[in-house]
Amino acid sequence: MERVVGLWLNKGKPEAVALADEIKDWLQKHNWLVLSEWQDIIQHQASFLISLGGDGTLLQAAREGAPYGIPVMGVNFGRLGFLCEIEKSDVFEALPKILHGEYLIQERLMLQAVVKRGLVEDHPQLALNDVVFFREGREGVVTLQANLSGEPSVSYPADGLIVSTPTGSTAYSLSAGGPILSPNVQAVLLTPLAAHTLSARPMLVSDQEEIEIFLASGEECVVSFDGRNSITLHSGESVTIKKASIRAQLIRLGNRSFTQVIREKLRDRWHE
Repeated sequence: MERVVGLWLNKGKPEAVALADEIKDWLQKHNWLVLSEWQDIIQHQASFLISLGGDGTLLQAAREGAPYGIPVMGVNFGRLGFLCEIEKSDVFEALPKILHGEYLIQERLMLQAVVKRGLVEDHPQLALNDVVFFREGREGVVTLQANLSGEPSVSYPADGLIVSTPTGSTAYSLSAGGPILSPNVQAVLLTPLAAHTLSARPMLVSDQEEIEIFLASGEECVVSFDGRNSITLHSGESVTIKKASIRAQLIRLGNRSFTQVIREKLRDRWHE
């Protein structure tokens, strides 16, 4: 059976492009076929993907690989890098372990979202991090109502709302004051953006809930899915969000626990 690995890189980072060439040469010397075109990667059923960039690059690779069951190892070229497993300086130490199967695959909850405009459902999207609702331009405060499994639950008069997975809890939701969730928690987090009432608080719900977010007041707001594919939601329209039937698969070498990653990434460097 042909041994195939796919490369997924941020071509806007010259360092990532240069390292991709080095990795390709190294893998080819170890009798692996290295592909970088997505259709070729699918056709040859790659064993895994190597993502070269930051967390955003890894998100893209994980979303694309999930429907095909392709796990991803993230190499960090960004700043924080919560999701990336290794730093760029550690690549050639990690590769032999991966080729010999000395790793674990960590599955991550993903969200399936669909826009509802009256009786019409469209714009289906997968998100590994979050679905974000936010007002744009001169639009004033919007009110976003969350229904859980068909039952009205809470309304958020705010600048917006973040619906995130545990993976996404360390992204935009964290900067908006939301809590950090372990990736082992099977739940979805609702975090308001600049809430205009003291009663609007982050809310944690089961991943078994079907969450419908209505634009209850305000002319329109923008909705993005993992920071991409933005659409405009108009008054009375909604987005239905639920647990996706597939999960992202991230390669973990077992070197660091989640709590260790949190300590490393969020430690206060002010006094160092």
